[in-house]
Amino acid sequence: MLQLQYIKDHREEIISRLKIKNVQNVEERIDEIIALDAERRTLQVKADAVKAEQNKAAKEIGMLMKQGNAAEAEKRKEENAKMKEEEKALSNQLSAVSCQLEEKLISLPNAPHPSVPCGKSEADNVVVAEYGVKPDLPTDALPHWDLCAKYDIIDFELGNKVTGAGFPFYKGKGARLQRALINFFLNEAANAGFVEIQPPLMVNEASGLGTGQLPDKEGQMYAIPLDGFYMIPTAEVPITNIFRGEVIDAKQFPIKRAGYSECFRREAGSYGKDVRGLNRLHEFSKVEIVVIEHPDRSYDMLEEMKKHVGGLLDKLGLPYHILKLCGGDISFTSAMTFDFEVWSAAQKRWLEVSSVSNFETFQANRMKLRFKDENGKMQLCHTLNGSALALPRIVAALLENNQTPDGIVMPECLRPYLGFDMIN
Repeated sequence: MLQLQYIKDHREEIISRLKIKNVQNVEERIDEIIALDAERRTLQVKADAVKAEQNKAAKEIGMLMKQGNAAEAEKRKEENAKMKEEEKALSNQLSAVSCQLEEKLISLPNAPHPSVPCGKSEADNVVVAEYGVKPDLPTDALPHWDLCAKYDIIDFELGNKVTGAGFPFYKGKGARLQRALINFFLNEAANAGFVEIQPPLMVNEASGLGTGQLPDKEGQMYAIPLDGFYMIPTAEVPITNIFRGEVIDAKQFPIKRAGYSECFRREAGSYGKDVRGLNRLHEFSKVEIVVIEHPDRSYDMLEEMKKHVGGLLDKLGLPYHILKLCGGDISFTSAMTFDFEVWSAAQKRWLEVSSVSNFETFQANRMKLRFKDENGKMQLCHTLNGSALALPRIVAALLENNQTPDGIVMPECLRPYLGFDMIN
């Protein structure tokens, strides 16, 4: 959530930055927030004045009673009763305006960093770097869904039978490849200074609000209404919410956490050839890295996280490029995001495998996650997160890019975890 005081002090800047995200009616929305805040403050002043007058009247009534002036005391009691009614009415108005203001603020997306490029959609994202060599496969190379069937390592039809589309079964060497990737990613994160967390797979509404999945992505989350829980779309949600409501000792920065979890996404409206096989699932495995950082150093940390993700892809031998997302494709909560896409040789297309984002104070403001600066003043932390990495499309690219007539060759870095060199 954007800071109200910053919105009021930097109206033109906030409007300009939100226009990068193509926010509709942004001037009206900002002015409505500012007007509601002014109304709230006016009501608060009136309510405080009436409360002060009540307190004064109560003391006067006591004095009058001591003086034996019952008639005057009774008159003041009647006046005080009217003031109580007035205070109640003002309190109700104040509550209603405060709720309106909170709703307007919480529905406003994060303002992107000024360097985020303008654009309407993913077509306007900017490629900032490309690494690796695309493999030259024969014309009869198979896409990963056919390779999964050929080697009996992932069963999509069985998933349809037991649960539904988007919930595959991993079998034999396919299951071991999943486990190997998870362990590899977690160990690499530990080597980079991230403390491992195994989070719960369900969160409450406050956690969804804290990291910004609610209300923005409510339709994409699996809800359990009876208990008020949501299945997590990413480990970012429970891990970041560990720090909700905390005051961080500045000496702790950077706070680095990593966690493996299953992720659950409804992906409403997703269909077609681009979502076949592992390209888009309702349940998938992912290792997430989360950082709580000092505002002065968060963009340096963003670069460090990018290098970490790139290092994983280098070790896996997958060709990839890095995209700086434009305003039209960046998420509701993000101030700046870089996507990593690997080349899928059999499908001849790029597949997104990671997003690395800086949310600046947006999540911290929602979660009241703060620290004391050198002057003892409370400040909001910056939060960052990234996929390191999401497994399905990594598996798809590994299977397709490394296929040979004899089988699928596994990367050197995974062999100690796998116990085999090839899927055949």
